[in-house]
Amino acid sequence: MGKRVLDQVSAAANGRSFVVTNRSVLAIAVPMTLAYLTTPLLGIVDTAVVGQLGDAALLGGLAAGALVFDVVFTSFNFLRSGTTGLVAQALGRGDELEEQAVFWRAVLIAVVAGIVLAALAPLVAIAGQWFMSAEARVSEAMAVYIRIRLLAAPFSLINYAILGYVLGRGEGGLGLMLQLVLNGINIALCILLGLELGWGVAGVAWATVTGEFVAMLLALAIIGRRFWAAPRLPRHRILDLSAFLRMMSLNRDIMIRSFSLLAAFALFTRQGAQFGTVTLAANAVLMNFFLIAGYFLDGFATAAEQLAGRAVGARAAMQFRQAVRLTLFWGFGLAAAATLVLLLGGTDLVALITTSEDVRAVADNYLAWAALTALSGVLAFQMDGVFIGATWSRDMRNMMLLSFLVFSAALLILAPAFGNHGLWAALHVFLLVRGFSLLAILRVRMRTAF
Repeated sequence: MGKRVLDQVSAAANGRSFVVTNRSVLAIAVPMTLAYLTTPLLGIVDTAVVGQLGDAALLGGLAAGALVFDVVFTSFNFLRSGTTGLVAQALGRGDELEEQAVFWRAVLIAVVAGIVLAALAPLVAIAGQWFMSAEARVSEAMAVYIRIRLLAAPFSLINYAILGYVLGRGEGGLGLMLQLVLNGINIALCILLGLELGWGVAGVAWATVTGEFVAMLLALAIIGRRFWAAPRLPRHRILDLSAFLRMMSLNRDIMIRSFSLLAAFALFTRQGAQFGTVTLAANAVLMNFFLIAGYFLDGFATAAEQLAGRAVGARAAMQFRQAVRLTLFWGFGLAAAATLVLLLGGTDLVALITTSEDVRAVADNYLAWAALTALSGVLAFQMDGVFIGATWSRDMRNMMLLSFLVFSAALLILAPAFGNHGLWAALHVFLLVRGFSLLAILRVRMRTAF
């Protein structure tokens, strides 16, 4: 009985040791939004560098290779998000040794998975060529890109674990610095190797390998110095079987959720292709608006992960509710601003992206649908962050599967009846169901968690 009282007092003390304010939300969200925005910038530079070579086959190979790479690595997003939730909860409990243990468990998984992926690079390249079924020169360029870039798999996955640990501690500034180093080196070497030295697609791939490796070394030096000054972590704590099983269960659920999300966007793209090449191209242009808005919303989702996870670890109900409220408030504010910008300036942005008059005309016709995705999707982004931080991964997985089924049904009903308007309406249904289904579950989970 006495131990239970002491545990409650300790938990209460931990809960009082931090407060959730607008400032604490923005301290994580702003730097991480900037960090996330460097990713599409890198993609633009990669495309521009290869585009300067004047060979459409190389550009097609780069695009196809990047797509295959993204599909493969989606399987390992859990190393970032899962680590964030577990570290945040350990921080909330004041368990410094568990913070270290979570980090090293994630690194162990990253090393093993990364070595396996690097070894399988030739097979992944062959599978990618079979799936894409592109012309010979495109397939050749894609294979070169995949085989080189997958050599960075161990470094990339370790960097996922590192970013998860850093964000779990709420260190958005350090996360931004590491992402700037990684993508900055990548961009500089991409221009040097790909363009100046004329290595083309191979140069772009080697730039990525080098950027991932240097960023990993820097981060491990920073974190290693921190751990050196901290209490020693017993080796058996890292290899704790129950903790490993919990992490793997969490990772499995996040993986299923990620693949369901990919499947929904693949269905959206496939259905758009049924409406003709011009409509497919217009939808691709408009989806960029949703993806860019998503990078901004991801910053606040990351803040929700850290703050909600820390509150769950500290068993601090008041801080948890405040984290949910404030991240939702800022998320909706940002989404409303993004929607307004796209509604007012979307036509000009479409004109910047494509020179095709046909594609511009079709894109302008569906612009409002794309502009409103930020508003219909904000709750889904924010709730994902809350549930990842709280490590309620089973609920997140189940609600994603439910949302995918509803989306598929909406697609079957609305697309034949209303064409591309129906397709975009189905996407909004998907986003809204994701957000509101998780919100409904949240009330139940809060009663049991606190």
